[in-house]
This record gives sequence, structure tokens and C-alpha cells, in this order.
Amino acid sequence: MKKVLFTATVDSHILHFHMPHIQWFKEQGYEVHVASNGATQLEGVDQKFNVPFERKPLKVNSWEAYKVLKLLLESNQYDIVHCHTPMGAVLTRLAAKSLRKEGTKVLYTAHGFHFFKGAPVQNWIIYYPIEKLLASFTDCLITMNEEDFQAAHERKFKATEIKFVHGVGVDLERFQPPTSGRKQALRKEYDISPDDFVMIYVAELSPRKNQSMLIKVMRELQEDYPQVKLLLVGKGDLHDQYQAEINQFGLADKIHLLGYRSDVDKLMQLSDIAVSSSRQEGLPVNVMEAMATGLPLVVTACRGNKDLVHQNVNGYVTEIDDVDTFVEGIQSLASNELLKKRFGRRSIQLMEAYSLQSVMDELDIIYSTYMETDKGTLAKESPVKILN
Repeated sequence: MKKVLFTATVDSHILHFHMPHIQWFKEQGYEVHVASNGATQLEGVDQKFNVPFERKPLKVNSWEAYKVLKLLLESNQYDIVHCHTPMGAVLTRLAAKSLRKEGTKVLYTAHGFHFFKGAPVQNWIIYYPIEKLLASFTDCLITMNEEDFQAAHERKFKATEIKFVHGVGVDLERFQPPTSGRKQALRKEYDISPDDFVMIYVAELSPRKNQSMLIKVMRELQEDYPQVKLLLVGKGDLHDQYQAEINQFGLADKIHLLGYRSDVDKLMQLSDIAVSSSRQEGLPVNVMEAMATGLPLVVTACRGNKDLVHQNVNGYVTEIDDVDTFVEGIQSLASNELLKKRFGRRSIQLMEAYSLQSVMDELDIIYSTYMETDKGTLAKESPVKILN
């Protein structure tokens, strides 16, 4: 039986983003293994290996993780290895280097290079040379936003192939626009007034996601728009700091820190708009889920956000930390129901290319190219058309 290995720094990355891809390989008759840090039981996975990956380079455990991966790869002789997350991909590609000569195909999905326009200098010093070097050990480099795709080409990354895929895919059966009755029923269930103007941001509580900007936005909005509420969904190291700021400025009844939630689809459906104050993104799933739900957006102009949200089409795009312009965008949507609905309809239309089915069709083409009947023999071309 042919084997495929998925690697990522932590279990949650595989669980949240790649279970449909694992299921695809199972349907093709592959034995599927996963190597990541953690002991989560993953449905459909034949072998799960706990590898001590670190999130940052130059950590002591990285050498141990490399040795574990090296032994794992040599013992199993995988036909395909698909690696994700920066450190997971670095160590996997180093460990798999010699096995590529024996026919193992190594794929790497960049969920957002850590070097990008406007990134800190240290990101360019550390991550850019690593990514460029390891591209030479990669059969297929998969990017998911325009800036990364162009950077890989313009900076002459020497992967055998560089491909573009529309993210990890959003389940349009789960995330879909609510009927008016459904929205009001959810508001009643969650004890939210029908008259409230509800904004939602689903993201880790971190400097990168920049929720402090939204606290400033809410300070500006509260006097003229007393019905505005902000749902901050996610957990993170800055929870206590944000809660202190919320209390300090008397916003406890306006901003709600909800922590990790499994009902994000319902929270999206009861909301009026989605926001993102992020400083850095690859291709943000939270924005795609909001678009699939039919929400207009106000977002910062970081990479990834700009791929999805288009000024005056399905929302507003502002410079990072530009509180005044961000507030103006929210005010426009809060005071104009027709505009809000028009932007929402356009969000739904733009999401077609980012649906789970569309992304799986794109990956079908890529995966099928590297599926071998015997070492060195390519499988037939996939019958699924390539999406533009």
C-alpha cells in the first residue's frame, strides 16, 4: 500500500485545516500518517507520530525533532510527504532530502511566508534565506496568496514547481448566509438584542492579530453608536491584557472576549459585519468564513486580507492601525442597510473559488501529478479541470 505523510508543528493545524485532504488520500487507497507535536486522535489517520516540533527556530528540541523525522522517513519510505507550518516544513524537508533521490515527492504548502512586505527586518534575516534554500529540496511549493506566489517566482525559489491554491477551503454547508428568521432566532438564543449592530473577529489574542486596535475603534464608536457590539473569538496570551483595557475604558458591555468556540458558524450568522485588525496573514480562514456567511468586512491592508476583501466591493480596506478610517468604514455599514447587503452578496460570490470543493479540485490536480504507480512513473493526469 502506498503511503503519504502529513507534517505540521502542532496537531491543531492538521485537525483544523487538513482532515479533508487526509480523507482524499484515504479514498485513493493510501495509508496516511501524520507527524506533529501532540497526542490528538485524528480520525482516518493510520499512524500518528508525536514529534517535538518547536514553533521557532534555534530551539533545543529542533535537533531531536529532526532525528525523529529522519528515522520515521527512512523507516516508512513514503511516496508523498506534504509538510505545513514553517518549522514543520523546515525540518521535514531537511530530513527528506536524501529520500527524494529514491522517489519520495516532497510538497510544501506555505500558509504565509514570515517574510513579506512590511515584515520586521529580523523576519527577512531569519526566514527568507531558510525558505529560499529549502525550496531546492521541494518538489512542489504551494502558495495561497498573490504576494507569496509572486515572491517565490521573482526571488527565483528553485522548487521543481510553484503552484497557487485558493487556501485550505471553507465548508459552504456549514458557513452559509442565514435567513432573517434564523438570524433573529440565534440572537434570541445568545441573548443579543435584535437592534444591536454586531461585529465579529475570530483570531488568536496576540500582537499579530492586533485586537488592541479594535478596542481603540470601539472607544471611538461607543458614543455615537451605542448599539455596536464586538465579539472577539479566540484565546491567547494577551487575554488578560485585553480584558484589563476593556474594563479600563468602560467597554465591558460592548466587547466580549469569548475564548475558543466550536460554534463560530452560528456566531457569524448572528453578526452584521466581520472585522480584521491583523498585521500579518497568509490567507485568513476567519475572513473566508465570514464571506461565506454573507458578511461585509472592514479589514486592515495586510497580505491575505487584501486577497479577499476589495475596497467598495465586499468591504473596506484600511491601513494597519488607522483607527479613524477603520471607524469610518464601520459607520458606513452601520448606517446603510442597502450597502451592507450589497457588500454581503458580493462576499458570497467571491467565495466560490475558495470553497472546500474548489480547493480540493485544485489539490486533486497537484496530488495526482505526484502519485506514482511505481517509483519514477507518474500516475494518469487527474480528470478534474484546473480552476482559473
